Amino acid sequence: MTLLDSDLHRSPSAIVLIPVFNDWEALERLLWSLDETFLDRDIRVDILIVDDASIAPAPTELKFFSFKAIERVNILELKRNLGHQRAIAIGLAYIAANLNCKVVVVMDGDGEDNPQDVPRLINCCQAESNAKVIFAKRTKRSETYLFKAFYLVYKLVYKLLTGHHIQVGNFSVIPYQLLSRIVVISEIWNHYAAGIMRARIPYTEIATKRSNRLFGRSKMNFVSLVTHGISSISVYADIVGTRLIISVSVVVLLILISLGGIVSIKLFTSLAIPGWTSIAVGILCSILMQAVMLSIVFALMILNTRNSYGFMLGQDYYYFVSKLKEVFSREVLSK
Repeated sequence: MTLLDSDLHRSPSAIVLIPVFNDWEALERLLWSLDETFLDRDIRVDILIVDDASIAPAPTELKFFSFKAIERVNILELKRNLGHQRAIAIGLAYIAANLNCKVVVVMDGDGEDNPQDVPRLINCCQAESNAKVIFAKRTKRSETYLFKAFYLVYKLVYKLLTGHHIQVGNFSVIPYQLLSRIVVISEIWNHYAAGIMRARIPYTEIATKRSNRLFGRSKMNFVSLVTHGISSISVYADIVGTRLIISVSVVVLLILISLGGIVSIKLFTSLAIPGWTSIAVGILCSILMQAVMLSIVFALMILNTRNSYGFMLGQDYYYFVSKLKEVFSREVLSK
């Protein structure tokens, strides 16, 4: 895959990375909002849209737009649909391999990540001497009460299984100097934010409010949301497995103590044993066998996780890239 020579010699202040699947109407409005946000600021911005094998074609009228702050808009087309997390991972790998800038902004294309917060994230990154990833921590969400309830359950399960809190999504700013470290984190293939946290990349969070979609309705259904949650937990597979082994071991110990108590009463006392005791013992033995089997399965999963190499994003991303298409350039318009 070739790269335009001009890409190697120009260096915008920021590259905004936006994964998109069919949500072109919302994206157009987001680009206008971003352009207005950066218009009065001395920030050169390029946009890299990762088209996650959309069914609906990308709009052709972007080349006629008259952006004032946005220098260039490129679409990186993928060969197949991979999902937002993997589209982000491929976009980051592409930028690290082919482009240069000061910071990379990662945000969704539906407008729920408020463009007005982008300068705040960039300023925070500069205040941290470009040494930390800056995540937007959502203090107020715009979803339904049912979604919020499930989200609380997800955070509780995440905390119990991994031992960590998670209150951030994709919306973030990455210093370019950290990008080479991030694209070798195979875990971001499953979950971008959790992968960075698991790899102990320095990061901090700033409070933001989630905005409303700019157009249409979310295409995420309940199954997709559950899959997304499981993907974030899978980043900590070995820790989750270890915690489950400990939990199962505690259950096994309690079962053995219960069985020992029943046998002791039967052999060493004159107390009457109820008729249901034999049924209870059978149930406990069945649970014990299943607990032991689960422990073995978890142990094998941990060994497999620790002994196998993950997907090498930095060197393998291009297998999924179809082509890079320039859809807007101020340089072309000025000629």
